[in-house]
Amino acid sequence: MGEQVRELFNWARRRKILADVFVAFTLTVGILIGSVVSGRVSAMKGLGFPGTTATALAVPDPIPASNSFAAIVNRVEPAVVNIATTQVLERKKGPRTRRAQPNDQDDPMQDFFDRFFDGRQDGPPQAERSLGSGVIVDKRGYILTNNHVVEQATKIQVQLNGDTTRYTAKLVGVDQETDLAVIKIDANKELPIAKLGNSDGVQVGDWVLAIGSPFGLQATVTAGIISAKDRGGIGNRQFQRFLQTDAAINPGNSGGPLVDLAGQVIGINTAIITGGRGYEGVGFALPSTAAINVYDQIIKQGRVTRGSIGVSFQEEPGTNPITLKSLGAPHGVVIEAVEPGSPAEKAGLKGGDVITSVNGQPVKTGNDLVNPIAQAPIGSKVKLTYMRDHAQKETTAEVGDRTRVFPNSAGPLGDQPGETAPPEFGLHVEELTPDRGHRVGMEGQKGVLVTEVDPASFADDLNFGRGDVITQVNGEAVTTVAEYRKAVSKLKPGQDVVFKVLRRQDSDRILTLYLSGRVPSDNQQ
Repeated sequence: MGEQVRELFNWARRRKILADVFVAFTLTVGILIGSVVSGRVSAMKGLGFPGTTATALAVPDPIPASNSFAAIVNRVEPAVVNIATTQVLERKKGPRTRRAQPNDQDDPMQDFFDRFFDGRQDGPPQAERSLGSGVIVDKRGYILTNNHVVEQATKIQVQLNGDTTRYTAKLVGVDQETDLAVIKIDANKELPIAKLGNSDGVQVGDWVLAIGSPFGLQATVTAGIISAKDRGGIGNRQFQRFLQTDAAINPGNSGGPLVDLAGQVIGINTAIITGGRGYEGVGFALPSTAAINVYDQIIKQGRVTRGSIGVSFQEEPGTNPITLKSLGAPHGVVIEAVEPGSPAEKAGLKGGDVITSVNGQPVKTGNDLVNPIAQAPIGSKVKLTYMRDHAQKETTAEVGDRTRVFPNSAGPLGDQPGETAPPEFGLHVEELTPDRGHRVGMEGQKGVLVTEVDPASFADDLNFGRGDVITQVNGEAVTTVAEYRKAVSKLKPGQDVVFKVLRRQDSDRILTLYLSGRVPSDNQQ
């Protein structure tokens, strides 16, 4: 029995030792495994974010590029404005037509109105809207733009760069021959202006920027070069000689400035040649020298005056060297016609004569003949040398006003702002000359002839019509446009006004009418 107890005790002690050894072994293994795993984790962390000696980068202060246009844009762009115009169109009898619109789609309601109103004189007027650009040239709000931007506009609204306010502009004057116009806004603050430079110094290849609102995208800048100078034949206007550029010019850029690298305006963007609707690399700007001349005349006298002696010619056949040689002229321009009663007729010139010099300066192109006469003061005299029947002759002609010398082809006088009533009246008038009196059946009458009445205007409300002759304004007789303008200028908003008017009936009777009303305020149409 004692022997058995002793063996059991020894067995238990051996088991305890083995257990202790097993526990110690287990702990040792666990510690080793933990150390290995911990080391691997630390190694993995070290691989994802290693320590470096690099220095962190910092955002530097902005520095304009040495060849950047930004400085030029920052100086000129505040003076470039967006111009939105509204034109009210009267419906007239005739075939149904439809003006194409961007993204034009079939509109059943539009078709309904087209069918319902076309051919009806009592159909409602239509409002047509367009966009363009302009440049402020006087801090008091005088803006230079294109005539076609504001032509026949019922309302002209101007938006300054970065300003949501829309200012209603007044038309100061236009010049159809150069497609320029001057408008004015009252902003009650000094406005930023752009300086007009001398375009005569521009060279082909010079960098230029075009700034404007193409497709209504205000304050857009494009860059290019001067592609050509003195480019003519773009339209049918005698006095348009353009700077050509490949700076992108699109619809809406019209009237905006073309700027040189000195930050000066050297042209007014006017036209493009394109096979589609937009830019194809050929744009045209009227040189600043011509724009300055037109602007100065408009702000001083309301219209542009050009001299003329009353001769007509065509450039290519008139300067053909074979023709000139056959007429015995070394150079010159062959006259096709002489206007009846003109200074040229009084000076003895006839069709077929070759004018070879003006004031001693040789004539080799049409511009050599036209420009010195157009720029001469009205009433001054020019010395002309010409060839007739192989014999050289000389004469002197007095320079006349081109709109008077060519009353039918120089543009209707009623379209000249200096000869019209204030825009809000909606009356366009011109002199009632004997020739015009004969055409409208008002021979022997005195007054001013109404050539156009703006729809929805004060004149339209008074029932004025084309062909009416205004003889009195509030009892004051008017026989010339100057007298008419003087009488109208005395009228004040809210004042009663009575126009004495002569109107020809279909039966050839001349009616005497009195059209009266109350002068509207400036903000009324």
